[in-house]
Amino acid sequence: MTFKEAVVATPDVESGYCAGIEAFGEYKSKIKVPDPNKIDGSLDIDTTTLKLYPDDNRWDYAICYDGEVFYIEVHSAITSQVSKMVKKLQWLKTWLATKAPEINKLTTKTKQPYYWVQSSKCDIPRHMPQYKIVVQNKILPMPIWDYSKIKKKER
Repeated sequence: MTFKEAVVATPDVESGYCAGIEAFGEYKSKIKVPDPNKIDGSLDIDTTTLKLYPDDNRWDYAICYDGEVFYIEVHSAITSQVSKMVKKLQWLKTWLATKAPEINKLTTKTKQPYYWVQSSKCDIPRHMPQYKIVVQNKILPMPIWDYSKIKKKER
């Protein structure tokens, strides 16, 4: 199943598929890939599911690159936002498992699937307990999502 087919097969977001990185809107500059022709589409999960889950901490985006789906949250990277980011990550994992199984099947198996892209500078000092939390949850903020710098998953 293609990413587009998986999105269309997911009632919560069936009309949300976007070609290329169009779903990222003003944050397109936060996405960098070595070959734009390998982008299989994107999805603004947050906006598309807003009416269904208005009070939830929803995750922002999904992008399919070279047949694998990655999930990206563009958010301020400060210590006070760490607990919110963990809630967003938990929401995403639950939503994928229960409401978006076809998209979930396309989630990358070879690399880390979840990314926190900072909307501006990062201010989560290493000595703070929140830093340990982001490391444990594997969502250490980064300035941009650069596919070529993503390492294979540790086994």
